[in-house]
Amino acid sequence: MLIGEVARRSGVSARMLRHYESLGLVRPSGRTGSGYREYSDDDIRRIFHVESLRSLGLSLREIGRALDDPGFAPSAPVGDLIRQTRERIAAEKELLTRLSRIDAAGPAGWEDVLQAVALLQALGSQSPAARQRAALSSASSADEVPVPVEALVEAALSETVPNVAGALRWALARSGDGAPALLADALGSPVAAVRERAVQSLAALPDGEATEPLRGALTHPDAVVRGYAALALGTRGVADAIPTLVDMIVAGRNDTDAADALSVLAAESGSESETAAEAGDGYGAADAIAARLVDRIAHDGTEARARGRLTQALAGIPGETASRALVELSQDEDRAVAVTATYLLSLRDAQRQ
Repeated sequence: MLIGEVARRSGVSARMLRHYESLGLVRPSGRTGSGYREYSDDDIRRIFHVESLRSLGLSLREIGRALDDPGFAPSAPVGDLIRQTRERIAAEKELLTRLSRIDAAGPAGWEDVLQAVALLQALGSQSPAARQRAALSSASSADEVPVPVEALVEAALSETVPNVAGALRWALARSGDGAPALLADALGSPVAAVRERAVQSLAALPDGEATEPLRGALTHPDAVVRGYAALALGTRGVADAIPTLVDMIVAGRNDTDAADALSVLAAESGSESETAAEAGDGYGAADAIAARLVDRIAHDGTEARARGRLTQALAGIPGETASRALVELSQDEDRAVAVTATYLLSLRDAQRQ
């Protein structure tokens, strides 16, 4: 079969067939009387073998070795191709993500595109200062092209430098819609640090946007996530946080912050009806919280140091229920609890005078 017919049937151009011949990959077995190249069936089969290996990404040199060297094992080049292909796919995905984010920013012209690219690059910079400047500028200037919320969330979830993380949370709080759902999804991450950053970022969002995702986080299996959610909700007057806050005091985990959050809840007039429903009686907010603290103090399984922390938490709870509890605790068998309760009662007496 002459080269033109081979090219037509194989789909490999005559020029490429001549190139293969120059490299020794495919040599026509014969020549016609006029000197034209003539390919046998075995030659054509080898052409298809070459094309098959090319389709996998092997170089022509590797293809020659694969076809002619019996000792040339496929594992090494195929393994290299897998690695290179994965790297190429990752690069393409990164490019697609960047293009999507630039498109989401709604650039009006190429200057806006260049500005968006610069901000996105700065968010991924190795320099903490550059990342912080990008976060702050993305939400502080009306002249800046806004950074898509997906990029801000991704940066916030991976940031390890406290100052930069704070700037990113500030930017997220001003980013508009989209952040709460993305951060709530990140609470399901298998990486504990990512979950922690997600709930901290949720806590920094405005009340109306983050309250429901934070409520959902109160039942999270990760105690750290539950704790951050409860602290944020407690300072917002959400009574659902009370059980978790009390648990934190018992466990000695951020117990001072938890006690402060309970004090805020006790003083929140808007949360009284919700807190009363939580307590299951007619108490107001302060009395319901005090009753829960007293129940835990009286629980047989509560160890001594936890009872002491719970007693100290009563200091920030106004109302008669807390006062009566402190009177009883001033006679407690545990001297540390009794001394603490007595001291807190003296403070209350001084405040009344």
